[in-house]
Amino acid sequence: MNVSKNIYFLSDFHLGAPDAKSSLIREKKIISFLDEIKEKAEQIFILGDLFDFWFEYKTVVPKGYVRILGKLAEITDSGIPIHFFVGNHDMWMKDYFQKELNIQVYFEPFAFNLNGKDLLIGHGDGLGPGDHGYKTIKKIFRNPIAQALFGCIPPFFGIGLANFFSRKSRAKTGKSDEVFEGEDKEWLVTYCKEILQKKHYDFFIFGHRHLPLDIKLNTESRYINLGDWIKYNSYAVFDGHSIELNYYK
Repeated sequence: MNVSKNIYFLSDFHLGAPDAKSSLIREKKIISFLDEIKEKAEQIFILGDLFDFWFEYKTVVPKGYVRILGKLAEITDSGIPIHFFVGNHDMWMKDYFQKELNIQVYFEPFAFNLNGKDLLIGHGDGLGPGDHGYKTIKKIFRNPIAQALFGCIPPFFGIGLANFFSRKSRAKTGKSDEVFEGEDKEWLVTYCKEILQKKHYDFFIFGHRHLPLDIKLNTESRYINLGDWIKYNSYAVFDGHSIELNYYK
């Protein structure tokens, strides 16, 4: 790793929500952040829910987001790798990011060794104990047959229907995402501790939770949740030795 460069982690932009005007303000803010870090970035990790909804039809992609997509293309064209982990709001990705933006896409948590540190990175949805209803829905949504059937619905109706349910889901769970009730109630912390019983990682980095968290799991391992860009504008930066949560103002 270049000692003068950093690796950046951010997640949960939810572009498109709650309306076009608010989303555009957020999108421009994220682009300003990317402009500020691109000269210092060795790699950038985006850990899901970039969009509030995303579905790739065979010849159609959702309208909008040209600014953020153009900026991501500019960054990868400059030689800076971007890694994208699909979230529960944009899980229906296929190959658009890979082919058009040269971005590596991951559908499950993935282990990296960065400058001698072992990291397990993912969006975070469907991990740990409980939440069996969502885990069942996730299996259905990830099923190729279900995706093919949804792709038969004309985009005008399909995207409208998906946006409706996306807003309903966020309205149902949004407030609970912002409350920290202790480590024993944090299912991603439980998941990380279970993983540590089998294999050592220096850092676990996830999104999805919408709450910036930095929790020491043991003397050598930490769990970091990246928060979001709706309320916190939070991100993490790895300087080759340690990872720190920061906030963009």
